[in-house]
Amino acid sequence: MAAYAAIGLVPVHAAPAPRIKDIVDVENVRGNQLVGYGLVVGLPGTGDRIRNTPFTEETMQAMLERMGVNIRGTTMRTQNVAAVSVTATMPPFARSGSKIDVQVSALGDATSLQGGTLLVSSLRALDGEIYAVAQGPVAVSGFKATGAAASVTRGVPTTARIAGGAIIEREVPYSLRSATTLKLALKNPDFTTANRIARVINGYAPGTAEVLDPATVEISGHGSSVVDLMAQIENLTVAVDQPAKVVINEAAGTVVMGADVRISPVAIAQGGLTISVSETPVASQPEPFSDGKTTVLPRTRIDVDDGSGRTLQLLEDGASLRSLVAGLNKLGVSPRDLITILQALRTAGALQAEIEVQ
Repeated sequence: MAAYAAIGLVPVHAAPAPRIKDIVDVENVRGNQLVGYGLVVGLPGTGDRIRNTPFTEETMQAMLERMGVNIRGTTMRTQNVAAVSVTATMPPFARSGSKIDVQVSALGDATSLQGGTLLVSSLRALDGEIYAVAQGPVAVSGFKATGAAASVTRGVPTTARIAGGAIIEREVPYSLRSATTLKLALKNPDFTTANRIARVINGYAPGTAEVLDPATVEISGHGSSVVDLMAQIENLTVAVDQPAKVVINEAAGTVVMGADVRISPVAIAQGGLTISVSETPVASQPEPFSDGKTTVLPRTRIDVDDGSGRTLQLLEDGASLRSLVAGLNKLGVSPRDLITILQALRTAGALQAEIEVQ
């Protein structure tokens, strides 16, 4: 469906109908979140300051003791180590021995992870079981350079990735092959779209799809494998329907409007009042030999622009989004002004769409 993104009100043209696999999630076909804790070593003095991050010191002591080195009671001053959180997403049907990417993020006051290596760290799921083990050199996309009087930071140097840095040790058991039915969950629930998906599937394999609710379509193999059926139907295209909605992000000044937004007869006038105040103080010098004092006299200039050159714009009955965009562009409104106009249209009952403010 066509949509309009308003940073200068530019139309986004309609795209081809999406495939079923792009608009639904399949029951139990999902990733699993993993999290762990570890140490990144080999940092060039950019790691945690031990006295400020006691958990880093405790972790180092525990690790060295497991290796037969007892440092209890000693004072450590190294800044080459950083405590980090390690996160990853285990993809569906991942098998033992497969490798996945991991994300590493500093927990303490380390300033950069550049050049470090993650020591072996276990990754657990919410059930407390270890599903993967991560280790390897980290890759940092950002950097930080500091001098005596200035510093430059690009990106986030305290986060990093390790491509293929974790090895799957435990699988998540699920036998999709033995399933007799599968539920397709729409990413954007809608009665019309769900009905269209069922019709398209039944047109290819009659009697295999049924709409359960706006968010769910159930398919059954009727004696054959639903895995084979899913492989055959997932590339079928479906015209996705969407409600008339306007999404406003006030912080970023962004407005996105669906193509089905309609406008009732309304006149719009948008004028901005701009007041510019500038100070240009001058110094008043006393006459020679008068024992006077130099005095600073204020000089203030105020300029006012009330936008009086702007006129009313009329939008006809049932105007489409294209007409709305054209009319607002004639007014020369900015995204910030557009947000105010749309909210006023909704209050006046002239905007036939839902407004979602983020």
